[in-house]
Order: sequence, then structure tokens, then C-alpha cells
Amino acid sequence: MFSERTNWRLAHNRFTQAVEEVRARGAKILDLTASNPTHVGLTYDSAAILEALGSERALDYDPQAKGLLSAREAVARYYDERCAPGERDGRSNVSTGASSAGAVDPERIVLTASTSEGYSYVFRLLCNAGDELLVPKPSYPLFEFLADLQDVKLVPYPLIYDHGWQMDFPSLEKVVTKRTRGVVVVHPNNPTGSYVKTGELASLNEFCRAHGLALIVDEVFLDYGIEFPLPAKAARSGAPHFSHSSFAENRTALTFTLSGLSKISALPQMKVAWVVTSGPTDQVEAAMGRLEVIADTYLSMNAPVQWAVPVLLAQRKSIQAQLMDRVRANLAELDRQLAEQQACQRLEVEGGWYAIVRVPVMRSDEELAIELVREKSVMVHPGHFYDFQSDGYLVLSLIGVEEEFAAGISRMLRHAHCH
Repeated sequence: MFSERTNWRLAHNRFTQAVEEVRARGAKILDLTASNPTHVGLTYDSAAILEALGSERALDYDPQAKGLLSAREAVARYYDERCAPGERDGRSNVSTGASSAGAVDPERIVLTASTSEGYSYVFRLLCNAGDELLVPKPSYPLFEFLADLQDVKLVPYPLIYDHGWQMDFPSLEKVVTKRTRGVVVVHPNNPTGSYVKTGELASLNEFCRAHGLALIVDEVFLDYGIEFPLPAKAARSGAPHFSHSSFAENRTALTFTLSGLSKISALPQMKVAWVVTSGPTDQVEAAMGRLEVIADTYLSMNAPVQWAVPVLLAQRKSIQAQLMDRVRANLAELDRQLAEQQACQRLEVEGGWYAIVRVPVMRSDEELAIELVREKSVMVHPGHFYDFQSDGYLVLSLIGVEEEFAAGISRMLRHAHCH
């Protein structure tokens, strides 16, 4: 009765079962995987958000396939505002192919209800059934489900860790085939927290042009670059400091850049995301014509939230400061506790909300995570959830409440050291 594409293993895995068992007996779990920003004690401007959602303009039905122009213009302004004064002029046209005045055109933006929907649009645009996309490992496991639903085959390419994470371009050359349609990049990666470096961007563009491929870039964590300390000049001026550029202005290869309010403004419940298309003009125009038909077929965005987009995007100025304070505080606490022992180490992280701790390999990551839940009431994610190629890695979220995070890390490290 059902399609093979949905023939997933639906039973809970052993880790999830252990978490449910501990919760069922009433124990309080210190959750070091907390990723829902609305549940970690942030302060939102509730009045402004709710007022924005109450616009009378939402009573008019005005279907626009790419989304309301006012909302797309707000997204375009977001990309302009990310650049400190003069930053765009100083970018290398060789690496990005961008013009010095390279603003994001609202007509090249398509609004979607989520980045997952954005992925589905792009996968459908690029791929016939059975075509291939190259995806990084380690990375977020959502890709597998999205690919199954779109009848796309995922082919992994490794990220290599050597005093920081790097893309393995020789491996990319080995796995590309005639059925490859694009390369997926997460910038910064979840969970490694690694950005695509300038040299890697140039190599990516060259690789895609040589093989006729598109770039699909997930930038949901782009704004959360971890810098210790904030540069003095930026701190004195109060101006935002951004050291990592967006792919939304990449002109060299056909590029689809995905992001949204889920992380930018820590508002996952608002269901606002987008796809920005950039690249050679002829390819962009052809892609946009098809994307508009796909978007027009679904018209998934609702009017109230589209009219609210300018206000919702503005929330990032307060929310991101709170989140970065939390991330930096928890990362500093993690490093403090790691310095007091020798069994475990933290891998380098450049951005995002996550940290990876390398632990002694005495049993599988899943077994260790299950032990921590059952014996210490601490929840961490085993590395294999993110397709780490070997055991010895635990993935932690850095946005949890600071006191709970510190207590959870203490229990985790004592357990890893004693066992």
C-alpha cells in the first residue's frame, strides 16, 4: 500500500528508548542536546512579534509565487546589513565572482515555510529520480529523509579534522559521476561548526563549473560566528562584526543559498525560510523561471507571517546577542572543565550552536550516551547520529541554560573519565 521511499525504520532506537524510560520514572534529565531556542530562557519582544502578526493586510488574498515583495525586500536588506561598512567592497571578486555592489536582488529570493521545503524545491529543480547530490559527513541527518522523499541519491564526501575541519577535494573528485547534479555545503556545518574558507570557496566554484554542478548552501547558522574576544574596534563602535561572508552573492557557479528565521531570529515556530539564487545570469534566469512554477504550485507561505517578516527579522538584533552570550559562556565553561582532566578533548569550533567532545573509545558512542542517560541523567548525542566515521565523539548543544549545562558537563566528564 505504501511507497518504498517511505520505508523507514520507524521504531525508536535504543538511545531514544533509554531517554523515555528515564523520563517515565520521573528523573530530571540535564539535556545537553537542547536545540529549541524558545525553551532555553531567551527574552523575546512578545508585544512587537504579536502585533506584527495581526496586520489587517493579511485579510487580503494576494498570492505571489515567490512570496510577498515586502517580505523578500526585508530578506534582501538582511544580507545588506550583514556587511560592515566597506566589507563588500573589500571582498575578492576572484573567489566569489561577486560585483563590488553585489546586493541580493529580491527577485532572486523565493520564500518557503522551512529550509526543508527549500531543499525539496531545489532537489526537484535539479534532479531526476536516481540522480545524485554530494553531501558532507559529518553533517545533520535530515538530508537522508529529504533525499528519500525526492527520490535522490546522496553520495557522501568527508570533512577531515586536522587542527580544524577541512573539505576533502580529492574525495569530491573521486565520487562525482555523470548523474551528479550538485554539491551540498553547510556553512557553518552542523555539528562541526566549520565555515567554508576562502580557498575552499574558490575550489568549490572551480569544481562545480568543471563538472556542470550547482551549489546548495545551508546557512542557517551563518550569523553565529564564535570569536574570542570580539575585535576591539567593533566592540567600541557597537557595530556588528561579521567575519564570514554569505554564499548568496556567489556569482561564479549556480548557487542556491538557504536560510530562515528558525536560527537567524530564533523563531522556528514562525515557519519562514527562503532560497536565494545566484550565479551566472543565464543559469539564474533559467532556474528562477522553474523555481517560480514550483513555488506557485504549492503557495505554502501564509499571509500573516509574510507581512510580519520585517519585524521578525529585526528581532535578531536582540536575540542573537543573547544567544552568543550563552554560547560563549557555555563554551568557556566546557573548556574550563576539560582543562581539569586529560581524558576528553574539544574539537575546534568556528560557529553555530554545537561543540564536539572527543572521548576515550571504551565502547560505542551509542552505548556511552545510553549510560549517561540511565546512570547520570545526562543527555548527549552520540557522534554516529551525525555520521562520524568512528566512535569516540559526543555532540553537545551550547544554548542550554548555563547552570544546567555546567552540571551536565561535570557529570559527563566524570563518567567518561571513570569508565
